[in-house]
Amino acid sequence: MLKVLADKHVVVAMLVAPVLGLLAWFTVGQLTGEQPHRAQAGKGYPLVAQSNCRYQSGVCELRNEDMVIKLSIGEGAETVLTGRASHQLSRVLLAIGSPELDATPREMQPDGVRGKDWRIRLDALPERGERIRLVATAGGVAYYADASTQFLRSR
Repeated sequence: MLKVLADKHVVVAMLVAPVLGLLAWFTVGQLTGEQPHRAQAGKGYPLVAQSNCRYQSGVCELRNEDMVIKLSIGEGAETVLTGRASHQLSRVLLAIGSPELDATPREMQPDGVRGKDWRIRLDALPERGERIRLVATAGGVAYYADASTQFLRSR
């Protein structure tokens, strides 16, 4: 065994082989992997609920590449759910309810003229286990999400 390790060719091969393997893995991924593309009008794209939606953070971030919508409870006497988008939105529908039942969606109202801030008044905080379902449209593209309401419990 020691004679094999004394051969400089074997030692070089043992050092170079893992590097070449990793380089090949990344190259194949770049050549054959899915390439990002622009959102196409008339199609729907999912917004992924980030980890802060699953615990009592006060904020839920929904993300798909560069489209980001942050939901939070607004300050004040009323229970108001606010949303701030990274891009101008033309319409936002929101439903809160049990995962087994279809909740009736309600329209969020724009909060300002830019179309990035939205709000909706809630009668009460959602019950434990209820989910938020959201559909936002921007430039003819629909973005949809399903997220936990656990983040609202920080209040």
